[in-house]
Amino acid sequence: MKKLVYSLVIVAAALFAVDRLGGQLMGWASRHSDDVFAPKFRYLLDSVHEDVVLLGASRCHHHYVPAILSDSLHMTVYNAGIGGADNIFSHYIVLSHILERTVPKVVCLEVMPSDYNRQPDPFAVISFFAPLWGHSAAADSVFRLAGTSWRYRLSHLYRYNAKAPSTLWGLVLNRQQDSDHGYMPLPEPRQHPDALTREAPDLSRDPLKTDYLVRLANLCRQKAIRLVFVVSPKYTQVDTTHYDVLRTFADSHHIPFLDYHTAALYHDHPDYFKDAVHLTDRGARIYSARFAHDLKQVLQLSD
Repeated sequence: MKKLVYSLVIVAAALFAVDRLGGQLMGWASRHSDDVFAPKFRYLLDSVHEDVVLLGASRCHHHYVPAILSDSLHMTVYNAGIGGADNIFSHYIVLSHILERTVPKVVCLEVMPSDYNRQPDPFAVISFFAPLWGHSAAADSVFRLAGTSWRYRLSHLYRYNAKAPSTLWGLVLNRQQDSDHGYMPLPEPRQHPDALTREAPDLSRDPLKTDYLVRLANLCRQKAIRLVFVVSPKYTQVDTTHYDVLRTFADSHHIPFLDYHTAALYHDHPDYFKDAVHLTDRGARIYSARFAHDLKQVLQLSD
């Protein structure tokens, strides 16, 4: 019996040592990786200081050019969009980390129906943010809600599980060469989308998401941050009521709502799109100039 207990203690100690050493090694890799995500996570933790911060998923990441916005607004701009961060839980995590070190003047959130509707696993992508665990109590509340907080507390190595291959590959290949303050351009495709498709609405409601939309809006209000909701162009057709849930929420919280999708912006220019939901770099630059003009007016009206 003593031998069994001794063996179990040795195994437990070895696993603990491997986990802590592995966590330190992956932490080092994250601090030096130039993959798509690691540099942005480093910036979120240590360096965000800009006047205007853009939040959202891949459509934010690839649609807003900070240099163009900054030139028009005469304000510093950072694109904090993260591909795959597909609902309000991710956006709340990102904003919470930013507010740990700075308070921007303006936050523009690229919203989608997935910010309020029901999903089979609404917490599926927040594991991307596990390397940031422990740096923001507000952000960690989402991990507790998802029931994964104990895993990250127990295992340092497990925090890097979701993006380990990408992080390690980023030590070899620099994927940040064309980055502009968080913006990542998309190249021209071999073929642009050739036909408009119709996008059906999903009006289902997830009360937890609504709660975190309210929390994000309240965070901005408490910090005197001007919050703006935005929907950038898509090469799909929708009814005029497609974003009514988000529009109603925005109205009730006095949040400006700029909707370029329902307005069918650039539907006469399929050459601006890489696919049905993403603009190419050329399209993003044209759109950013248009958005900068409209945002400037919104901010002037709210002064």
